[in-house]
Amino acid sequence: MSSYIIEGGKKLEGETFASGSKNASLPIMAASILNRGITKLYNVPNIHDTQMMIEILKSLGCKVKKNQNKVVIDSRNLKNQEIPEDLMHQMRSSVIFAGALIGRYKKAVFSYPGGCDIWWILSPSLR
Repeated sequence: MSSYIIEGGKKLEGETFASGSKNASLPIMAASILNRGITKLYNVPNIHDTQMMIEILKSLGCKVKKNQNKVVIDSRNLKNQEIPEDLMHQMRSSVIFAGALIGRYKKAVFSYPGGCDIWWILSPSLR
């Protein structure tokens, strides 16, 4: 593990780059459907979960453009309140769409989220 040792009495200077945060991006992407317009997000990490969020948004009727780490979501023509089961099973955090869909339509239809089978190991009574 690397570490930094800072000894007092000297001015500390420098620059760093903060990568995009999945835990910040995913809820904002879901909330974009409440906007009923254009949402622009910058510094969105290019990972499986953000790609799945984009696919879910598209399945709901949003137009989504992705260019490197910038995502533009147009939710004006959103018509669907049902998230396809195959997309729900791609990740646990897909359930965060529930609040936004209920907020916009007073209705949401979705299956159990996926992404982790730990419940299967811990809950033999559910099998």
